[in-house]
Amino acid sequence: MILSNEIVNSFREYGATLLPQVIPMGWVEELRKGLEYNMSTPGKYTRNYTDKNAPGGFFGDYCNWNRIPEYKRFFFESPAASFASQLMGSSKVNLFHEHVLVKEPGTLDRTPWHHDQPYYCVNGRDTCSLWIPLDPVPKETCVQFIAKSHKWGRWFTPKKFVGTEYTNTDDGFEPMPDIDSELVNYELLSWEMSPGDCIAFNFLTVHGAPGNVSKASRRRAFAARFTGDDATFIRRSGEMSPPFPEIMLDNGAKLDSKTFPVLFGA
Repeated sequence: MILSNEIVNSFREYGATLLPQVIPMGWVEELRKGLEYNMSTPGKYTRNYTDKNAPGGFFGDYCNWNRIPEYKRFFFESPAASFASQLMGSSKVNLFHEHVLVKEPGTLDRTPWHHDQPYYCVNGRDTCSLWIPLDPVPKETCVQFIAKSHKWGRWFTPKKFVGTEYTNTDDGFEPMPDIDSELVNYELLSWEMSPGDCIAFNFLTVHGAPGNVSKASRRRAFAARFTGDDATFIRRSGEMSPPFPEIMLDNGAKLDSKTFPVLFGA
């Protein structure tokens, strides 16, 4: 499937854009099946961000694609890597990792404002995440993106989803501004979504998400993360997420490896 120029230009200009009905429902069903297995057999990075006395539940896990067949098939056989290539303008696409995020009905926990690249062992501009809902998502529950924030030229200290900052102190990062108190100063992007839709966004685009206000519907999402032509490895001085302890690459090296396989292109 060839994405329209409008979609590609919107991704590059605004840092986030909606791709309506580009994920065939067969792949949505595959990801739902994989996610249920994932939740029943959590990986080593699983987190539940909801306090035991709070309503609902906010489940997160990542780096399970190599042990969950449905995830692996999605990365290697679905059109997702082709979409990432077109959006980034990259001749090559590497799998970076997947991240699943589930907010059960009535979950109050917000996802704090952050952008992803300071967490990651990646330098470069050619980056793309596809946020793929596995349930209908009303706009008031959707992730919110700050338009054009990927162009700010600013890197913010990573924040744990429970609200505390990472201990990255010497990478030139700065504290995240108090976005909530200054919302009128930003253009927010969010959408009502159906399974089959996805949001594409750059690793540097600032985003956050409300809780799940629904009392009956889950908000299950699969985020597929990709890197492109200019991406290189960097081991940051502070905490990284995912930590990728197995990686033996040198700083500045291309990511091509068993951990970050090439999915598309040379």
